[in-house]
Amino acid sequence: MTAHDQSLRGTVDLAKFDVDWNAVFRQELPRIYNYLRYRLGDNALAEDLTSATFEKAWRARTGYKSDLAAFSTWLLTIARNTATDYLRAHRPTLELDALLDYPAPDSPHEAYTRKTQLEQLAALLGQLAEHERDLVALKYGAELNNREIADHLGMSESNVGTSLYRIVGKLRQAWKESNGD
Repeated sequence: MTAHDQSLRGTVDLAKFDVDWNAVFRQELPRIYNYLRYRLGDNALAEDLTSATFEKAWRARTGYKSDLAAFSTWLLTIARNTATDYLRAHRPTLELDALLDYPAPDSPHEAYTRKTQLEQLAALLGQLAEHERDLVALKYGAELNNREIADHLGMSESNVGTSLYRIVGKLRQAWKESNGD
């Protein structure tokens, strides 16, 4: 037994728990770290919480019951709880009064407004010439860049850009006029 093994064992005989902590650490570290990294989206935080997970497992090692769960399951449960505890402690707060300034994202008013605006835009697009609607559909619907549109329609790239600039300007002007701006 090395001095390192003796220091890890402390006053508790690990053979009694049938766990090789060095092997567990080597085997489970990547799984625990990756779980926390995906859960929290922060590598440095995942490293810190991985360390905290193994520390908690070490401290609670006498409570591990091999007949209830595999050791890896027990360790992952500790990691999940560690992440949950961290998130609860670091939950962003917002004053309730600040919420009065924002409508609910799917409120009936917002849904109605969005529907009305989409209908208005469709009507304005319907007033465009066929080739103008085609350009708008290729640019914003198919998400093609000007070069791709030019290749597709046999136009020059600068002609596509100029045409789209004019069409969007025409739509903006018509939008302002229909809304009384």
